[in-house]
Amino acid sequence: MNEIYVLIVDDEEELVSTLAERLNLRGIRTRTATDGELALKMIEEEPPQVVLLDVMMPGMGGLEILKRINAMNLNISVILLTGYGSTEQSNEGMILGAYDYVLKPCDFGGLVNKIHEAVKSKQK
Repeated sequence: MNEIYVLIVDDEEELVSTLAERLNLRGIRTRTATDGELALKMIEEEPPQVVLLDVMMPGMGGLEILKRINAMNLNISVILLTGYGSTEQSNEGMILGAYDYVLKPCDFGGLVNKIHEAVKSKQK
């Protein structure tokens, strides 16, 4: 299987850097963005296979970013990252076409499995 490339989008810089570091150790290439505009620019430059996307961010929220990703018509799976209080928005994100969502703090092994599943789902 080719190298997996994941874009992590979350306004919590510590979470983003920790996730990126741990995914890199698992052989998953990552890039990070802490706001929606930067994330969209990075997607246009080099589309990832998977976007880990925080639902609740200041400025452009995760659902708006998801809509814009969908409008790009790229073969990208989006996994939403959500806190316990925003599961309703995650359900809306699923309706908008997100692959899945995980609750923060997430089980890292489960997240890695979801990333692999998301990549396989786009290869069919």
